[in-house]
Amino acid sequence: METEKRMAGDYEITDAFHIGDKEVVLGENPANPDERYMVAYCEKNEILASYGIVLTSDSYAEIAKVFGECISKQAGLVQKQISNLNIPITVIHKEDCIPDSYDKSIVGKVIAIKPSILYSEFQRADRQIYLVKGGFGAEANSRGSAVFCKNIYDGKETRFERSDVMGEVNPDRLPEWAKERLNAIPTEKKPHHKDRER
Repeated sequence: METEKRMAGDYEITDAFHIGDKEVVLGENPANPDERYMVAYCEKNEILASYGIVLTSDSYAEIAKVFGECISKQAGLVQKQISNLNIPITVIHKEDCIPDSYDKSIVGKVIAIKPSILYSEFQRADRQIYLVKGGFGAEANSRGSAVFCKNIYDGKETRFERSDVMGEVNPDRLPEWAKERLNAIPTEKKPHHKDRER
């Protein structure tokens, strides 16, 4: 079975490298000899991919050089982000967790995401540790898969699949910075419901 070509406008993507928050892509359009090659940044979400073209050229060597420079620039940004974290760079492993069990709810639990589902440069604790807020996949014995979480390091909310969860982080294996940030998260009050009249 033939693989579907990946296209950015009239350009077929022939090379791609993801690093940081963007993917750098190189494309070719033989029908346009004056601008046969292009390099662009690609940003994706669950629905769309958008391409910001950096350069088009008739010279493959020129485009290849710019492609490499764009990857290098992205790598530099990642290095800067890591140096600005001001926390020890560690990875949460399977042995640091209570294994996930689908017959238990993980709502309100501090979980770790499997490093293998993260891009290589994000395989570290600040991108793995989340507080579970809800989602059908977070419930016990659920047919749903969505798990809605809050990142302990930066407070950003996101969604994972239940299969992405490695397990609940053992409290004694939780990094100190994560304990401090968890203590700073306000406790959410459950809504008070009056007894229903019958």
